[in-house]
Amino acid sequence: MSTQSLTLAVCSCVVAIAATADTNTLISARDRQDLNGIERGIEQYRQAAQQNPQSAEAHYKLALAYSFGAEVAMELHDKQKSQALAEAGLSPARKAVDENGSNAEYHRLLGQLCAQVIPANPLLGALKYGQCARDEIQKAIQLDSKLALAYVSRGVGNYYLPSGMGGGLDLALKDFDKAISLKPDLADAYLWKGVTLRKAKRDTEARQAFERALQLDPNRLWAKEQLNKTPVQ
Repeated sequence: MSTQSLTLAVCSCVVAIAATADTNTLISARDRQDLNGIERGIEQYRQAAQQNPQSAEAHYKLALAYSFGAEVAMELHDKQKSQALAEAGLSPARKAVDENGSNAEYHRLLGQLCAQVIPANPLLGALKYGQCARDEIQKAIQLDSKLALAYVSRGVGNYYLPSGMGGGLDLALKDFDKAISLKPDLADAYLWKGVTLRKAKRDTEARQAFERALQLDPNRLWAKEQLNKTPVQ
C-alpha cells in the first residue's frame, strides 16, 4: 500500500470513529433528559450510517439514538416531538433488520420505535403501527427468549393496552418480572414496574421499585420524578 493510500485509509478510520457517538454518552443524555445532546448524537450516528450503508450495527445505533430521543421528548411532555423522532428512527431500524434479520435486539428496537409513534395519536397510531410493534417484539422473543429488554418493551405495550384488547396491568407486571428474572440489574424493568404498580394503586410497592431503579441508575431523572410523585403510605 502506498503512503498516500495508507494516509487516506487512516483518515477514513478517524472520520468514522469521530462520527460515531459513544452509546454511553447517549445513555447519559437520556438519563439527564438532555434532548439537545441526544440530537447531536443522532447527527453523528447519521454520518456513520451514511459512511457504512451496509452496516447493520451503524443503522441500529442511529435507530437507538432516535428511540432515546423519542423517550425523552415524551418524558418532557412533547408528544409531537416524540412521534417525529420515533418515525425518523423507523427507517434505520428497518435497514438494520434487513441487513441482519437474525438479530433479536434489532427486531426489539424496531418494535419499540413502532410503539413509540403511537401515544401522540393513539387511535390512528395503533391502527398504523400497533401490528408492527407486536410482531417485531414477538419476533425478538422468538429469536432470543432471554432478551430481557424485549420483555420490558412488551410490558410497556401491555401497560398502555386495555385488558379488553389483550393487554392490562397484570400482563405488564408479568413481563417486567420476567425481565428482572433474566437481568436483575435492568433499571428500566424496575422503573416501568413502579409506574405500573402505581397505576394499580400499589404505591408502597411502586416506591420500592422506583428506589431499586435509582439504586441501579442513580442519574435517571425520570425515575426520580416518578418516585417523587408516588404517595408515601
